[in-house]
Order: sequence, then C-alpha cells, then structure tokens
Amino acid sequence: MDAANDVKQTSIEQREALPDEPKCVVCGKYGEYICNETDDDICSFECKQAILDNIHKPHKVSLCLPPPPIRLAATDECFYIREGHDHTELLRTKLEIHVKGELVPDPILSFSSCNLPHKLLQNLEAAGYVTPTPVQMQAIPAALSGKSLLASADTGSGKTASYLVPIISRCASFRLQRSPEDKPLAIVLTPTRELCIQVEDQAKMIGKGLPFKTALVVGGDAMAGQLYRIQKGVELIVATPGRLIDLLAKHDIELDDVMMFVLDEVDCMLQRGFHDQVMQIFRALSQPQVLLYSATVTPEVEKMAISMAKDMAFVSIGQPNKPSKAVKQLAIWVESKHKKQKLFDILMSKQHFMPPVVVYVSSRLGADLLSNAITFTTGLKSLSIHGEKSMKERREAMKSFLLGEVPVIVATGVLGRGVDLLGVRQVIVFDMPNSVKEYIHQIGRASRMGEEGTSIVFLNEENKNLFPEMFEVLKSSGAVIPRQLANLRFSVGKGQKKRKQGS
Repeated sequence: MDAANDVKQTSIEQREALPDEPKCVVCGKYGEYICNETDDDICSFECKQAILDNIHKPHKVSLCLPPPPIRLAATDECFYIREGHDHTELLRTKLEIHVKGELVPDPILSFSSCNLPHKLLQNLEAAGYVTPTPVQMQAIPAALSGKSLLASADTGSGKTASYLVPIISRCASFRLQRSPEDKPLAIVLTPTRELCIQVEDQAKMIGKGLPFKTALVVGGDAMAGQLYRIQKGVELIVATPGRLIDLLAKHDIELDDVMMFVLDEVDCMLQRGFHDQVMQIFRALSQPQVLLYSATVTPEVEKMAISMAKDMAFVSIGQPNKPSKAVKQLAIWVESKHKKQKLFDILMSKQHFMPPVVVYVSSRLGADLLSNAITFTTGLKSLSIHGEKSMKERREAMKSFLLGEVPVIVATGVLGRGVDLLGVRQVIVFDMPNSVKEYIHQIGRASRMGEEGTSIVFLNEENKNLFPEMFEVLKSSGAVIPRQLANLRFSVGKGQKKRKQGS
C-alpha cells in the first residue's frame, strides 16, 4: 500500500499522544507527521491544511532530525512520517499491558477507533467513559476480533465495560437480522448476586437505545419473572451459575445462538465450588467465544481457560496477583479483644475516617453485631450485608450506602469481589480473610479506575499462617510493617519448612 494512503485524514482518526511523544500544534493529538513547510508536528491532513491556510508566504525548511524521516509519495509533499518507535510495544510497556497469544490486536487509545455503533459511543460518553482504561484498551479490540480471552487486572480497573462493550456492539449488530423473540446471544456468569445486578445495570446503561435487552437470573427473585423475560427475547443473560442451571433444568431454554460466554471473577467461582456448574453451562453452548476475567490468575484458572478454548489470548495489566498500587496499605497489630475499640477510634477520628467505608468481617453474625455496635457506640449510621439477607434487604442496603445515606457498611466477602463501590476510598479489614489473595480483592474496593484509596488491616497472632505472604505483600507496596509481624513471620516460615521436611 502506498504510504500516502495511510496518512490520517482528520484529527478524529488520530490517537492521543503519549507523555513523551510529539503533539500536534493544532489539536494536541499524536504528532505523527512533520510538515516540511513549517517544521511543525501535525497529526493529519486536516491539521496540516489548518496550518497552511494561515501561512501567507509558504516557505520550505530543511529537516535534520535523527533518525532520518521517511518521505511520503509526491502527492503528499507536506508530510514526513516519524519512525524509530514501535508504538504498540511502547504503549504496552508504559501501561504495563502484558500480552501472550497469537495475533492479538493492538491496543486502542479511544473508543471511537473500534467501529462501535454511534449510539453506543454516545452512551459511553454520557456514562463518563472518556478514554479507555488499560484493560479496556487491550481487551475490547481482542474481544471484537472474535478471540477468546483470559484477562487479569486490578479490581476497579474497568473490566466490566471491557467485556460489555464488545457484547453490546456485536449483539446490537446481529440483532438487526433477528426477530424480537429469538434466542439469547451472550451469557455473563458471576459468583454473586450483587455483581450480577451491577453488571446488568451497567449493560442496560451503555446499551440504552440500541436493539439490546437483558435478563437478570439470580436467586432471591422469582424464577417465573426471569423465565418470562427470556422467553420474550433478550440478547444478554446475566446470571449466577446455580440459578441459571435451575432455570435450564426446569424449563426449555435454547442456548444454541449464544456466541459470547463471559466468566467474571473466575478464581472466586472456583473457590466457591462453581467449576462443575460453569462447565455444565458451557457444554450446553455451541462453541462460543469465551471471555474470562479475574483479578488474580491461579494455575486452576489457566487450566479452565485452556480447556474451554484452544486459541486463547492472555492479557494482564500491571503485576499479576499484586495489590493495586493506588491503594495505600496500613497494617495495625491489634489483639482480638481490642479490635472493636480500635475500629471505633478510627471511625470517630477526623484524621483517619474517610467515608464511605467498607468494613470486612469473617462471619454473617459478626457483620450484624458489629454494624449495630458501630451505630450504638459512634452514632454513625451503619448497615450490614451478607448472604443470609434477602435480595430486597441487600439491594436497599447497597442503595443507601451508594447514595451516601449510610457512611459505613459492614460486609462479609460477598462485597469482596467485582462489585463497583464507586465513591469508596477506604476499606477496613477487621477480620483478616483466609487467604492473602482474598485480602487483595477486598482492599481493591478502595480504588476505582486507578484513583487513590487507603486500606487498614487488623493483624494479630490468629493470622500467623499468613504472615510470610502478608509480609511480602506489605513490603512490596512500601507499607510500614508492624514489628510483631516482622518478628513472627520468620518463626512461622521456619515452622512451615520443618513440617514439609517431616512430612
């Protein structure tokens, strides 16, 4: 192809400039070209013409830029193309985008470069999606290309939109050829009701005005209403695995047309024992494109991904299985009997309390009791949320919290995965979970889209089996390490080594 044909015609076609790259003197986008009449950095024919229109006496200026520029064809006398940079690899390196697999598309720098429906672009802009996050930059073009994908990124990094945008785009386009009551085209499975509700809400928001309907299939709501909605014709089903299997077992729902199958928070699904249910649903489909998303990637997750699709692309953002760099961690050594008072002190401190706050506990009863104690002792409104509460109670609690009516919510791990808690910038881990990976998920709630947040974790000897790993997590993030943790983690590590040798 003639090089002149590759030159961007308008500034809209050009990408944004990276921090160290030249910028167009007209619009500020990537200055990919140099006008040899003015020696200015420009991004397109449009901006070149804007410069030339303002020059009364055009004059030629010789260029001496290393490395030597490539001259375009004679039809484009005013342009040189910069070379010497592999822009795709530069972008991936700067944004810590790691890719493995065959023919993975280049990352995008704007949603408009993906040939998305115009209405979808308008919805994204209205919803506040100005520029793609790193996971969206790489996952969206990969998913739109039809590749199956395993993507790993920090909690709150925009993973949900990175699979909803391709789903809505493809479904809306395909929908034009279908009757209103045709079969579903896509399925999203998540491990919790809260995450399903959030995903469906987001799908309806950015799919508004398009030929795109959704059905929410979760426990706690009447199955009859869920079945009726699917039978009336939807493009996307958002479900928890157990409820979807119940629905499929009791009613005749055909999934032959499903072309995209998404598993969100895959590692959590495996931890909760959903493997067999997920595979049962997958085997009912006819070779769909598979998109798997997780904040941490374990060997079990990789094994599942490979079993579902042979040509799988792997995408990870940042350092896998590490806490978000945007979350500042504070570890406090607190004996169990003093934990409540320490929490009350923090919540009543103008310096340390930064509402809205999520407090994580290990049990459902503990959530209720601690929530009541917070309200009674501090005067702050507090609610609890856990798996034993009805869907109505859980919805109302989340609504009050997200609207700012309640500054503190006490939760079990039901809020530790995937749920976008929007304005939350502080998390307090009152009860350390059973694994450091779960801890990483929980504190990730304090950062959304890379915005800074803080986490406070209470530690004591009850958590000693996690000390060696926890020490490394805190150390790698630059957090201050409690003296007791630093001292005890050595003895714990030696004890574990001796047990392995003696086994």
